[in-house]
Amino acid sequence: MSGLVQNRSGLYGGLMLATAAIILGLRSSGAINATTAYILAIVPVGFMLAVLRQATRASNKGGHANRAALRYTKGIIASSLAYMLGLGIAIWVWRNLDPSTGLTWLLAMLPVIPIFAMLFVMGRYIVEEQDEYLRHRAVMASLVGLGAVLAIGSFWGFLETFELVPHFPGWWAVPIWAMGMGLGQAWLTMRDRSGDDA
Repeated sequence: MSGLVQNRSGLYGGLMLATAAIILGLRSSGAINATTAYILAIVPVGFMLAVLRQATRASNKGGHANRAALRYTKGIIASSLAYMLGLGIAIWVWRNLDPSTGLTWLLAMLPVIPIFAMLFVMGRYIVEEQDEYLRHRAVMASLVGLGAVLAIGSFWGFLETFELVPHFPGWWAVPIWAMGMGLGQAWLTMRDRSGDDA
């Protein structure tokens, strides 16, 4: 049963990342406007909630998840939702209401504070996780996400420096990091299933 729950969590997590990437790509290309992107964001949020449900089910039935993992999942989902909501509110108010400079500073903090919460939740999980293997997986996935941010950011930054591509907002670091972590977890899962210990 725990294998089935873990498989579904991985499926829902992958679908969440894929749909989020598609929506971000459509928005970046101008194929959809901001309002449509925020409405479509309901889809990856739904998959995110499905991941939480699967983790809760596994924890309640004595499956693969544990208390530290469940707290981590809930914390990441809550901070991710706060990030998306804060970003949406901040952009909408800034574009439509012409706020003062002081209010603009506060608006800019709406998506930033949940990012700090994500980092806290991740750090707390690494400290609280008793299973060394699960802790190792979390650290490795985080490093893959960080590597994605550094590689893509540096690559794009150099192209931008030489005026080969347009400027890209720095806040994209968080979605790239999250997608990199998801890919890292997927890679670790596939490696474990293949029995490759390298």
